[in-house]
Amino acid sequence: MKKLYGVITAMITPFDSAGEIDVTAMKRLTEFLIARKVHCLYPTGTTGEMFLMSVDERKKIAEAVVETAAGRVTAYIHAGAMNQKDTIELARHARSIGADGIGVVTPSFFSVNERELEEFYVAVSHSVPEDFPMYLYNIPQCSGNDLKTHTIKRIIERCPNIVGVKYSYPDFIRVGEYLQIANGNFSVVIGADRLFLPGLSFGCAGTVSGISCVCPEPFVALYDAYGKGEIAEARRIQTIATSICELLKNGSNMAYFKAALRTRGIDVGHMRKPLLDLPAGEAEMLGASLSDLLNSLSIPMAV
Repeated sequence: MKKLYGVITAMITPFDSAGEIDVTAMKRLTEFLIARKVHCLYPTGTTGEMFLMSVDERKKIAEAVVETAAGRVTAYIHAGAMNQKDTIELARHARSIGADGIGVVTPSFFSVNERELEEFYVAVSHSVPEDFPMYLYNIPQCSGNDLKTHTIKRIIERCPNIVGVKYSYPDFIRVGEYLQIANGNFSVVIGADRLFLPGLSFGCAGTVSGISCVCPEPFVALYDAYGKGEIAEARRIQTIATSICELLKNGSNMAYFKAALRTRGIDVGHMRKPLLDLPAGEAEMLGASLSDLLNSLSIPMAV
C-alpha cells in the first residue's frame, strides 16, 4: 500500500466566475505541481474548500486530479464529509477511479466521544478493500474533535488499511506519541507547513502543505536538502518557507492562495461564496512581497 511522504500538496479547488468548479483549471494546477516535483497530491481537503462542495463536485475534482496525474505522483483523495454516508460514498469513489488512498477528517462541528470516533473510522475503513490505504486526519482547532493516541490504537486494531495520520495541530508531544504507534510503523505526516523541517527531524514522513500549492519549490528543496544531510541549507530554506507561510496567512484564508497563484501565472479562478476573493490592491501587494521571497531562493515568480 502506498503511503504519503515528502511534500504532499493540499490542493485548492478552482471555481469560475459563476461559482462552478473549474475542472480545466484543476488539471492545469495538477500539471504545475507535478512539474515542480511535489511527491504527493491531496485534493478536496480543507485547502480545497471541501465543505463548500457537493459530493458530485468533489468526485469530479478527484477524477480530474487522478486522471491528470496518471500515476506520475501519489494521489490521495480527502474523503471526509459532514456525515458518514457521504464519507463512505467518497471513499468508495476514490478507490474506483484509481486513487492511491484516502484521507478522512474526524467528524466536524458536532462533538463526538471516543466510541463514536472509533466506530466512524471503522465503518469508513471497512467500506473499502483491506489493501486500500487510509490516513486519519486530525485538525481539532477546526473540527472541534481531537483524535487521541489511544483511540487510534484501538482503531487500527480493527482496520489494517489505516496506515497513518495527518496531524494539523502544532503539538510535538502528540506527534511523538503518534510516532510510537504500532512500534513506530505508523506513518505520521504533519499539517503545519512551518514545522516541516522539525517534523522531518522528529521522524515524520512529510508534510501535507497548503502553502506548497502556491510555492512548491522551497518545500521540495527543503526535503531534498534534508535527505542529503544538508541541515544548514534545510534550515535556511525553512526560514524562507516560514516567511511565505506568514505572508499567505498560514493557510487560514485560501483567497490568498488563489491571488498568489494568479500573480505567478496560474489562474485558478475564485473563492466560493460566502468566501470572497482578495481586493485587487491587496492582491497586488501580496504578489510583490511573494516575488521578493522567491527571489531570495532564486525561484522565478512567473511560471
